[in-house]
Amino acid sequence: MNTADLGLPVEVPSTALFTDQYELTMLQAALKAGTAERHSVFEVFTRRLPEGRRYGVVAGTGRVLDAVENLHFDADVLGFLREHDIVDEETLDRLAAYRFSGDIWGYPEGEVYFPGSPIMRVEGSFAECVLLETVILSILNHDSAIAAAASRMSSAAGERPLIEMGARRTHELAAVAAARAAYIGGFATTSDLAAGFRYGIPTVGTSAHAFTLLHDSERDAFQAQVDSLGRGTTLLVDTYDVAEAVRTAVDIAGPELGAVRIDSGDLLLVAHRVRQQLDDLGATDTRIIVTSDLDEYAIASLAAAPVDAYGVGTQLVTGSGHPTCSMVYKLVARTGSADPQAPLVPVAKKSSGGKTSIGGRKWAARRPDAYGVAEAEVIGTGTVPAALAGHQLLVELVRGGEVVGRESLDAARDRHAAARAGLPLSATQLSRGEPVIPTEYAQDLSGN
Repeated sequence: MNTADLGLPVEVPSTALFTDQYELTMLQAALKAGTAERHSVFEVFTRRLPEGRRYGVVAGTGRVLDAVENLHFDADVLGFLREHDIVDEETLDRLAAYRFSGDIWGYPEGEVYFPGSPIMRVEGSFAECVLLETVILSILNHDSAIAAAASRMSSAAGERPLIEMGARRTHELAAVAAARAAYIGGFATTSDLAAGFRYGIPTVGTSAHAFTLLHDSERDAFQAQVDSLGRGTTLLVDTYDVAEAVRTAVDIAGPELGAVRIDSGDLLLVAHRVRQQLDDLGATDTRIIVTSDLDEYAIASLAAAPVDAYGVGTQLVTGSGHPTCSMVYKLVARTGSADPQAPLVPVAKKSSGGKTSIGGRKWAARRPDAYGVAEAEVIGTGTVPAALAGHQLLVELVRGGEVVGRESLDAARDRHAAARAGLPLSATQLSRGEPVIPTEYAQDLSGN
C-alpha cells in the first residue's frame, strides 16, 4: 500500500543531489567526448550474499520509481552546482532539462534473489542512466537488507505476528523506509506513524516505562491507561515486579485485558510464568507480547514459549548484522555511437580481486524441479530457452520514462511470501550456509 492507495498527498523533493559528485563529472566528460548519447545498459546485482544468508529479498523498488520520477534539477540545485564549480555551463544546461526517458526492468518487489541476479536493468543514453546510480543503490541496498532480516525473523516467528519498532534506533527517514521494507518481509505492524501515513502500514503502540514512572503507583498508571484506551489495551508489566504487575493488570482490566508486554529478563522463563499466572487469574485470552533486542535467533529460541507476538527494533533496522547488500550498478552493454540503430556491445570490468562483472543485457529465470520447488537461478543473454520462458523474473517497471510497474505494498508483501515458499525448505534455516539454490549461467553470455 502507498499514498496513492490512500489518496494522501506526500511531497517528494527532488532526488537530484542524492548522488555522488563523480556521476556529474562523468557526464561532463562524456558530453565533451561525444559519448554521452550512446545507448547504455546498466544492471544492479550483487556478487555474493551477506555471510550466512541463504537468499536475498528485493525491496525498495517502489521507492526507486518515486526517486526516478522526482530526479530533476531545479534552480536552487543548479545554483549550488554552479557556485561550487562542480560542472561547467554546458553540463548545467543539460541537467536543467533532465528527465529520465529510458526503460527500467527489474525483479518485482518482494521477489527473492541470489548472487549475480540482475535485480534491476536500466537502459537509455549514458547521460541519463549514469545519474541514477547512487540513488538506486542507496535505496535498494538499504531496503533489501532490512527486508532480508525481516524475512528471516518472520520465518522464525511462524504464525505469530511481528511488530516493527525500530524508529528510535536509526535515522528518522531511514526508519520510515525500514518499516516499509519490514512489512514486505513479513512484519504485520509498525510503531512509526510516518510509515503508517505514507504507506498505509497498520500502526500500533500504547505506553512505555516512562508512563508507569510518571504515576505515583503502577496501579495508578494501569488504571489511567485502561480508562483511556480500554480493557483491550496492552500493559507493560516489567517496570518493577512482573508477578505483582500481572496481578494488578488483571485486577484492573479483568479477563478482557488485551495483552501484557515483557521487555526485559529471561523472556523464555518469564513468558511461561506469566502465561500460567494469567490463566490462573482467568485471563486466558490475554496475549503476551515480548520485546527487548530481539533478532531472528532470539525469536526462534522462543518458539516453544507461550508468546503471541514479538516487537523488534534495533536488530531489524540494522539488517540484523548486515545493513547493506553490497549491490553494485555496472555498465554491461553500450553502443559504439549515438545512432539508435547501432548494435549493443557487451562490456565488463575484468580487474582482479573478485570485482569482475559479466557483459551483456541479461535475462533471468528460476528453474523449478519436478515438484515445483526452485532448484537454480539461471542467467543468460540473448534468447531465453523455451523451457525457461515461463519462469522469467524481470518485469517492466519504466517504459520511455513513464512508470508502468508501480503496485501496492501488499502486492509486494504477498509476492515475498509466495517466493519464499517456493524455495527449498532449507532456505528458512538460521544456521549459516551457502545460497539455497545455485546461480547458473547460460553458455552464451556474449550476445546482446
